[in-house]
Amino acid sequence: MKKSLIALAALAFVGAASAQSSVTLYGIADIWVGKPEGGKIQAGSGGVDESRWGIKGSEDLGGGLKAVFNFESGFSLANGAVAGTLFNRIATVGVEGNFGTIKAGQNFNALYDIFGTANSGFYSALSANGVWLNTYTDRAAAQLYYATPEIAGFSGALSTQLNGNTVNGTKKVSALHVKYNNGPIYAGLGYENDKGIGRKGTLLNGSYDLGVAKLLGSYYTTKAFGTTAKVNSYQLGADIPVGAALTLSVGYASSKPTGGKSATGFGVAAAYALSKRTTVYGGLRATNNVAGSDLWAVGVNHKF
Repeated sequence: MKKSLIALAALAFVGAASAQSSVTLYGIADIWVGKPEGGKIQAGSGGVDESRWGIKGSEDLGGGLKAVFNFESGFSLANGAVAGTLFNRIATVGVEGNFGTIKAGQNFNALYDIFGTANSGFYSALSANGVWLNTYTDRAAAQLYYATPEIAGFSGALSTQLNGNTVNGTKKVSALHVKYNNGPIYAGLGYENDKGIGRKGTLLNGSYDLGVAKLLGSYYTTKAFGTTAKVNSYQLGADIPVGAALTLSVGYASSKPTGGKSATGFGVAAAYALSKRTTVYGGLRATNNVAGSDLWAVGVNHKF
């Protein structure tokens, strides 16, 4: 009888412990078939989302505090290859609480978090802003990252690399963002300082959901260190629900470097949800003054 009680108590303890922690395997498989300007029909990976797989989890530490981890690897569905290191997208561990979230490791930075939030074309290979001539650094190694809790729709985040893990101890990437996301309104402001490349950039974007359509807009400007040369880019668009499962997205984008010619692009894309996890999509992007940027493609995106 005593042994039975001990066994039951042990099982109850294990059950309670496992209920306080979780581990999730997840991923996205995304492949498209299309024809880029000047090329042949081909298959590409990551038309809407970069194909990836990952493991994430958390443990309840009590008092509203959680330990969290996330390992994520990108891969190509075109050939099955992994680019670079195994966990080339995310490899972090951290803590969450009422104060927000603190993470350390390989991670996307705070500008990346909001960069495509208001982009037309589902922020995909078909997006009009594929003509933008200015870029940004989306991720960095040995990074400290802090995100605030959301309060009345407002939140923010900042990220920075540790000097000891950067070239010459100084070539680090730092970024931040603040955003408001409540009801039909979204607005975001982001900033990145990349000392390795010698570039800083500022992003302002927003959207408004009218119900019959969601209006989208963003403006991004970058400047090289020690110069007056800038690249100013913008895009305008709309996501239009055509039915319960079908959404049409249209957009126009322009980009102009100091003293150079403007590049422009128009994109149209459609996405049809076959289920909560599987979507088929297709469309085209037509451009001006950007060689090789015209594209038409169809694809499938499956989340697991």
